[in-house]
Amino acid sequence: MRILVVNPGSSSLKAALVADGRAEQTANVSADEGAEELHEVLADWGPVDAVGVRFVHGGSAHLGPVEVDDVVLADLEASVGLAPLHNPAAVAATTAVRGAYPDLPVVACFDTSFHRTMPPEATTYAIPREWNERFGLRRYGFHGLSHEYAAGRAAQMVGRPLEELRTVTCHLGGGASLCAVDRGRSVDTTMGFTPMAGLVMQVRSGSVDPGLLLWLLNDGGLSLEELYDGLEHNAGLKGLTGTSGDMRDVLAGADAGNEACRLAFEVYVHRLVREIGAMVASLGGLDALVFTGGVGEHTDRVRARVAESLGWLGVAIDPALNLPEEGGDRVLTAAGAGVEVLVVESREDLQIAADVEAVLTGR
Repeated sequence: MRILVVNPGSSSLKAALVADGRAEQTANVSADEGAEELHEVLADWGPVDAVGVRFVHGGSAHLGPVEVDDVVLADLEASVGLAPLHNPAAVAATTAVRGAYPDLPVVACFDTSFHRTMPPEATTYAIPREWNERFGLRRYGFHGLSHEYAAGRAAQMVGRPLEELRTVTCHLGGGASLCAVDRGRSVDTTMGFTPMAGLVMQVRSGSVDPGLLLWLLNDGGLSLEELYDGLEHNAGLKGLTGTSGDMRDVLAGADAGNEACRLAFEVYVHRLVREIGAMVASLGGLDALVFTGGVGEHTDRVRARVAESLGWLGVAIDPALNLPEEGGDRVLTAAGAGVEVLVVESREDLQIAADVEAVLTGR
């Protein structure tokens, strides 16, 4: 099956042609001219059997991938506020494809889908039950497409069935989250109702004491708009350092003696290690630790610090294998270590294509 995968970002769309599970073509498409450029991509790459579109959030109505019809599209349009940086572009791309190719199946694939197997105790907020029931509140989790692919690929790499492994997948990029994968099923994760929770990220704060946020509104004099903009766009590594928040800039600053950058890196690693420990507790043990995403794949110093801090769990990596800026899938496990440590290239396109094929073939 030939599948066009559309992965919308806040300012551009990544398009990929996946044929029979293999990526054959990729392209970046401007979000402003997405409809026209997607048409050109389709014309250039030849006929496809279906289109898969990544949605960061499916809302409470869509916890699994689904073929898009008018009713589904209306649901997705109504949920754009849950992921305002990405879902509007996904809706626009879906609308454009359905308008230009009305007979071509379009499947919406959600970053929330993989986490639908989390148990109620992991998804329920300890707030008034009326609020949860009235507004459909729950912990959704995100980066599910990346976590699912990384866990499956890691099992292949170590030559063990996924159904035997307790795995923590670390998606570390501009956004960052962890997932506790118990024998192929997500049972816990660090993000929640929105992608703002959990780890320290490039420009997002991660989890913050809600009492502190109320204090900033009531006593600090911040407006709701200022609070949202600060947490979503100007916090995380960017807020702590005054840099772009890109890990490369943070490390360069730390190496140059910038104390703010040094502290920001330590905060990042502390939160990362602490939350990995929480994921291991949810799993009841650890067989594999997987790094993916831009930082996870390319920043050896982050991986080294994490492994050093988790040595008591049996995590150890071979320094000769933990090379900076190395690319591709690779095993980093030190000889004699009790936990497999791997780097897996983030391939949401392959996972989306697999989900599309599964939906359309009834699997």
